[in-house]
Amino acid sequence: MDSPDTDLLAITADIVSAHVGNNTVATGDVANLIKSVYDALANIGAPEPVEVEAYEPATTARKSLANPNHILSMINGKPYTMLKRHLAQNGLTPAEYRDRYNLPADYPMTAQAYSARRRELAHSFGLGRKKAEATPEPTVEKKASKPRKSAGDRSKAKTVAPATEADDNSGEA
Repeated sequence: MDSPDTDLLAITADIVSAHVGNNTVATGDVANLIKSVYDALANIGAPEPVEVEAYEPATTARKSLANPNHILSMINGKPYTMLKRHLAQNGLTPAEYRDRYNLPADYPMTAQAYSARRRELAHSFGLGRKKAEATPEPTVEKKASKPRKSAGDRSKAKTVAPATEADDNSGEA
């Protein structure tokens, strides 16, 4: 049996001889033709190398965080209060954005001033307090009431017949 390399060389020789027989090729170009045909046949079926796009940031990380009122996007250099929606429109998650532009894991996705406003608002609503710190609400003591009878108790209650004169006279004897 022939090895795959022998088969590849035979096919290369057939292709090159057919090409040279029908076309005018300079003597110095025959070696390059053989090499290019062999390489092309050897790479058939092999996955093409995927080129990773090198993304050029529109601004530097330091400049993007310079203003506390907004963050500059590395994608287009425009200011945003929050980057999450902008990233979603560009098909990215915050983690992918950080990876693409080699940003640290703690790189913020919201502007500092916006975060501070939201933090103050949350504290004014009482969020973020521990339960021990929360002031207990005053409790109103209720009067002790009689336990209610259930519907079953009501049906079992004795029915009292109206009093008649015969009942009144029976006690006078």
